[in-house]
Amino acid sequence: MEMNTKDFVVRPGEKVELKNRPTTVAPFYDSNDHYRELIAKHVHELRKLQQVQYASDRYAVLLIFQAMDAAGKDGAIKHVMSGVNPQGCQVFSFKHPGPMELEHDFLWRTYQCLPERGRIGIFNRSYYEEVLIVRVHPEILRSQGLAPEQLLDEKEIWKRRYRSIVDMEKHLHRNGTHIVKFFLHLSKEEQRRRFIDRIDKPEKKWKFSVADIEERKFWKQYMEAYEICLSETSTKQAPWYVVPADDKQNARLIISRIILDTFNSLDMRFPEIDDERQATLTSIRKQLEKEAHKKHAG
Repeated sequence: MEMNTKDFVVRPGEKVELKNRPTTVAPFYDSNDHYRELIAKHVHELRKLQQVQYASDRYAVLLIFQAMDAAGKDGAIKHVMSGVNPQGCQVFSFKHPGPMELEHDFLWRTYQCLPERGRIGIFNRSYYEEVLIVRVHPEILRSQGLAPEQLLDEKEIWKRRYRSIVDMEKHLHRNGTHIVKFFLHLSKEEQRRRFIDRIDKPEKKWKFSVADIEERKFWKQYMEAYEICLSETSTKQAPWYVVPADDKQNARLIISRIILDTFNSLDMRFPEIDDERQATLTSIRKQLEKEAHKKHAG
């Protein structure tokens, strides 16, 4: 089946209704062997493109992953990015902000972790938590040390935060950071099955948290928060992709294809060597060849 990644993008200005977005689509692979072949091909292509990105040192790429618990963020990052040079890639996960972070604006802690030019940055959860979990649990908002006048109208708070996020992402894009955002769209029933799987399998028990079950009770509120967030913050410069996540393998193929399309859209090339530099390299090469000849002659 041919993949068209535009099927998953949230168009700027689009009003997202997640009930109309599938959590599963026809697989883009014919068998497990075919999946492994395709993902290996994508990983190999990404490795080559990342080498050019690192060498050209012109663009940074920021990949943002958001999802409900057990949607497969960790697995997608692991499998899709497995071939990337660790020197050119940074992964950050964001939990509840600490005391020092609460003394700053809501974007401060993530801004410090943005990738440098020539590198890939991965946010496993991100500043979007500030308009998702904080919106579902307004008590967190009231603990963030905001001035009283900022708490008068909570609806206005979210509008301002969306605006701040969009403005920041546009600023980053203008300065060479390309942002791609993935929402792994998992069904509530599939989450239930994965939670049971985590409980039953010894190697997965550590992943399960009682807090996950508590958050599951707020499923409807989270879906509403995601719908508004995706609608308000998907732009041409920093698009959101709603990735059907009930099939982990299919989700990984979709994500890797979108990342490859992003890299292929960038104007990247290995640095050109001028005549003077080429002459220097040629001279050094001759010296190295002479060393080999002397060694064999001796």
